[in-house]
Amino acid sequence: MPDSPIFAKVYDLLLWLVPRTLKFPREQRFILASRLQSAAFNLQRALLQAVKANDVPAQSAALRQADVELADLRLNLRLSNDLSLLDARGYEHVARITDEIGRLLGGWQKKTVSV
Repeated sequence: MPDSPIFAKVYDLLLWLVPRTLKFPREQRFILASRLQSAAFNLQRALLQAVKANDVPAQSAALRQADVELADLRLNLRLSNDLSLLDARGYEHVARITDEIGRLLGGWQKKTVSV
C-alpha cells in the first residue's frame, strides 16, 4: 500500500513543502513553518498507521486522523498565502496537490466503510 498514489502525492508534498518553509522569515519559521511541517508529517504518519492497522475500526480511525491533519495543513497553507509567505503560483501548486490527496483519502475512506 505505501506504493499507492496517495503516498506518492504526500511525498511530493513534503518535497515541495520543506524547502519552502525553510525560507520563511525567521519569526514565522518557528511558528507557521513548524505547524505546516508537523501537519504534513502527521498526515504521512496517519496514512502509514492506516496501512498497518489490524482491523477496520483502527484503519478508519487512522484515516479520520489523516483527514484532520489534511484540514489543518490546508488551513495553515491558506494562512501562509494570506500572509504572503507563499507566492500565488506556489500556493496554486500546493493546493492542487492537497486537493488530489483529499480525493484519494476520501476514496480510501469510502472503500473502508463499504468493507
